[in-house]
Amino acid sequence: MKISWKTILLWSLPALIVGFFLWQGSFVTASESIGSNTASTRMTYGRFLEYLETGRVQSVDLYEGGRTAIVQAVDPELENRVQRLRVDLPASSPDLIARLRDKNISIDSHPMRNDGLIWGFLGNLIFPFLLIAGLFFLFRRSNNIPGGPGQAMNFGKSKARFQMEAKTGITFDDVAGIDEAKEELQEVVTFLKQPEKFTAVGAKIPKGVLLVGPPGTGKTLLAKAIAGEAGVPFFSISGSEFVEMFVGVGASRVRDLFKKAKENAPCLIFIDEIDAVGRQRGAGIGGGNDEREQTLNQLLTEMDGFEGNTGIIIIAATNRPDVLDSALMRPGRFDRQVMVDAPDFKGRLEILEVHARNKKLDGEVSIEAIARRTPGFSGADLANLLNEAAILTARRRKEAITILEIDDAVDRVIAGMEGTPLVDSKSKRLIAYHEVGHAIIGTILKDHDPVQKVTLIPRGQAQGLTWFTPNEEQGLTTKSQLMARISGALGGRAAEEEIFGYDEVTTGAGGDLQQVTEMARQMVTRFGMSDLGPLSLESPNSEVFLGGGLMNRSEYSEKVATRIDDQVRSIVEHCHKLARQIIRENREVIDRVVDLLIDKETINGEEFRQIVSEYTHVPEKEQFVPQL
Repeated sequence: MKISWKTILLWSLPALIVGFFLWQGSFVTASESIGSNTASTRMTYGRFLEYLETGRVQSVDLYEGGRTAIVQAVDPELENRVQRLRVDLPASSPDLIARLRDKNISIDSHPMRNDGLIWGFLGNLIFPFLLIAGLFFLFRRSNNIPGGPGQAMNFGKSKARFQMEAKTGITFDDVAGIDEAKEELQEVVTFLKQPEKFTAVGAKIPKGVLLVGPPGTGKTLLAKAIAGEAGVPFFSISGSEFVEMFVGVGASRVRDLFKKAKENAPCLIFIDEIDAVGRQRGAGIGGGNDEREQTLNQLLTEMDGFEGNTGIIIIAATNRPDVLDSALMRPGRFDRQVMVDAPDFKGRLEILEVHARNKKLDGEVSIEAIARRTPGFSGADLANLLNEAAILTARRRKEAITILEIDDAVDRVIAGMEGTPLVDSKSKRLIAYHEVGHAIIGTILKDHDPVQKVTLIPRGQAQGLTWFTPNEEQGLTTKSQLMARISGALGGRAAEEEIFGYDEVTTGAGGDLQQVTEMARQMVTRFGMSDLGPLSLESPNSEVFLGGGLMNRSEYSEKVATRIDDQVRSIVEHCHKLARQIIRENREVIDRVVDLLIDKETINGEEFRQIVSEYTHVPEKEQFVPQL
C-alpha cells in the first residue's frame, strides 16, 4: 500500500510536537545542571559550615549567581579522600565570601548559562509553525472530501460538471424508439452548429427545452446524445445539487453556473430532475421552502431576465411536469416541451436491435416477437430485459440466448423472481381455479384482451398469474371494454365462490378488488359512464403538495358523493354477476383446464383457447398486427 509523505506527516505531527517539548525540557534541565556532571553528592549548608571551620574545604566554585556551590573538601569518613560536593547556598549569606577569604580557600565564580532562554524562545517559535503547517495540510486534504471544511470557500460555487467538448460516446444513432423527440433535439443541435441558417429568416435560438416523460424512456440518454453531437461546451448538473440547508446557497450556485456558461457561450446546460428545484412556489400551508424558492427565482431571472442569456440553451428533464412552476414553463424560458413517451412497437423493435448488438442470440429468437410481447415497456425496461436474459443464459451455461430465457426474463421483469412451485394440494387447486376463472372470462368476453398465458408458478407476491396481451394500437377505451376488464378481474373471486362456496373465498383477490374499484370509480367520476351523466367530478391528478387542497371547496356535494358510491357498487355488482354466470355455464371446461394446469403448471394462450373452443364458442378478437 502506497502512503504519501503528507499522510506520514499528518499522522506523525502530534508525536513530533510532544517529543520536541519533552526533549526541550530534558535539554534545558541538563544544561542547567551544575558543572555538567561534576557533583553527584549533596551536602547541607550546616555541614558545609562545619567543614569550613575545621579547615577541610579546599576550594569553592559558585554557580547560578551564588545560589549553588561545588565544594572540594576532605571527608574524614572516607579516609580523608577529596570529594566534590554540591551545596545549595541560602539567598542571604553576605559574610560567606569574607569567611572563605579568611580561610584562604580558592574561590571561583561561574556565570549563568542562558541555554534555557534560547531553547524556550525556539520552542515558542517552532510550535506555532508546526501547528500552522499541520492545519495547512489538513485544509488541503479536506478539499478532496465532498462537503469538507476545505470547501467552505467554494460553498456557493456551482457543482456543474463541465466539458469543453463532451465525449459521451453517444450520438443520435444510439438513441432509438423516440424519433419525434430526436427530431426536435436535432434541430437544437443545428441551431448551435449553424445559427445563421435560422437567423437569416429571423428565427431565434430557443432558450430552453424540457424533456418530459416517464422514468426510463431515455431523457438523460437524449441529453448525452445532444452533448455528443453538438460539439459545444456542455454543463451537466442535477436539480438537487442547487439546494442546500443554508438560504441563498442555491441562488449563488445558479449565478455562478450561468456566469461560467456565458463565458463559454454558445453552450448547453443540462439539468436533470429539475422538479427538485422548479416546484410550484407558494404551495402548502405556511409558505414553502425559502431556499428552494430563492433558487427557483434566480433560475427564472437567469433564463429570461433583463440581461438575458444569449447563446445558452438549457435542457432539463423531469417525469413530473405537473408540479413545475408556471413561470418556468412559459415561452421565453422553456420554449419547447418534448414528450419522451414509452415507445410503440416500431420503437421497441429499434431499441431491442440497439441493445442486442452485443448479445449473442439464438437463431430462433425473433426480435419482432419480443417487441410484440412487451407493450408498455420503456427503453430501460427493454435493456434490462435483454440483460436478464443474458444472465439467465450464463447461469444455465448456454452459448446463446434462446426464446426460453427471453420468456423467463419477461416474466421476471413484470412479476418478479420465480418462486418454488407449489405442491399438489387443496391450495394449489384453489389457485388453479382462481387463475382459470380470470382466463375463461377473458376468453369468452369479446371485448376483453386475449389470454397470453396461465401459470401456477409463483412470482413475486403472486402465487399464480394470468397474462393478457393488450392491443396497443387502441388509443381509446370503450365502456364495454372497461366493463369486460372489470368482469375479468372479478373472475378469480367468482370462481372461488362458485367452486368452493362463499365461506372458502381467499385473500388472493385483494389486488383484483383494488383494481376493480379504481376502474369503476374512474368510469363514474372521470369518464361520465354512469347514470350521473357526462360529468367529470374528480381531477385526474390528486394534490401533490401538503395542504394544497385543504382550503378549496369540495368538487361535489355529499349527496353526489353518495350517488357516486351507489353507481360504483352497481357497476361492480353487475360485472360480478356476469362473471359468476360465465363460471357456472362453463364448469366442465374449467375442470378440464384446471386438471391440465395442475399437471403442466403453465398453459399458453393458444392452447387454452383451443380447449375452450371444444366446449363453447370463442369469439374472434382483434389481434395486434404490427406495421413495420
